[in-house]
Amino acid sequence: MSEASDTRPVLITGGAGFIGSNLADRLASDGHHVIVYDALSRAGVQTNLDWLVQRHGDRITPIVADIRDEPRLADVAVQAKVVFHLAAQVAVTTSLVDPREDFAINIASTLGLLEALRTRAPTTPLIFASTNKVYGDLSDLDFALEDDAYRPVDAAIRAHGIGEARPLDFHTPYGCSKGAADQYVLDYARSFGLRAAVLRMSCIYGQRQMGTEDQGWVAHFLIRALEGRPITLYGDGHQVRDILDVSDAVGAYVAAWRNIDAVAGRAFNLGGGPANAVSLRALLAYIGTLIGRDVDISYADWRAGDQRYFVADTRAAEHALGLGEKVDWHSGVAALARWLAAARGINAPIAVAA
Repeated sequence: MSEASDTRPVLITGGAGFIGSNLADRLASDGHHVIVYDALSRAGVQTNLDWLVQRHGDRITPIVADIRDEPRLADVAVQAKVVFHLAAQVAVTTSLVDPREDFAINIASTLGLLEALRTRAPTTPLIFASTNKVYGDLSDLDFALEDDAYRPVDAAIRAHGIGEARPLDFHTPYGCSKGAADQYVLDYARSFGLRAAVLRMSCIYGQRQMGTEDQGWVAHFLIRALEGRPITLYGDGHQVRDILDVSDAVGAYVAAWRNIDAVAGRAFNLGGGPANAVSLRALLAYIGTLIGRDVDISYADWRAGDQRYFVADTRAAEHALGLGEKVDWHSGVAALARWLAAARGINAPIAVAA
């Protein structure tokens, strides 16, 4: 059955979240009926759900439920033509406070979903949202401090970033739970033939992101700066991340679904790549340029599992999924600043991106 003729709904767990709501918007705009399965436990996600319903009407079916409700999730999943599994406990800090809850949400719920598909809907594609944290803190790599940013000494990593061949090394309960779920998804493809693939995401940013200090740090930096409040950097601020506009991330998820038979059983790094790599200090300096004033910055100790550098080698995803050119981080961050200012009623002129 072709995508166009299959009238079954798409299921997005965590569909009212930042990436989930953007993905739901894209798919509903393409004419799909989308089930948004979300516990609405995070601040701001109710606003995202209301926006989706107002924008798309009956193409959006909200189900307010916890993914730990295994029977309910299973009954919904087996009716779908594809499952995008984005629901998760997403913060390293929270996982350190309550590792059991982190386990229940990230591992046990994923296993329950996989079992539902294996036993009741074995041909339904599953795209799983993983994280670059599965590679650990990269402490074995050597870095040089250049222009206020950590850069790899290894020439190949400097040129292309961290590839999928990098050994897995789970740090913190969050890294363990997401990494274990990542591996369960890949093994269900290998052991049971599930049409499943994994996207290991770097830092995604963009509209509808309700950034906090623990998750969604690009939006968090912008929100604090727009409101004239101080920003705390954990570590020295020379950490480098590759940041990716959410529109590019959504495009990758859709492409993974459309190419599922070619990519089932594979994991891909998904990030901005070397062209969109930026240090925290450089990003804050750019935010200061956008808002026309310096940002108030303080420093605190490094946080557990923090990476001095992570830039994804995205060549495998680009080749296998046919991904196009990415949004440049300067214009993407400027667009997010304008959206956040408007959404929060902040009268702040935002400079045109350089």
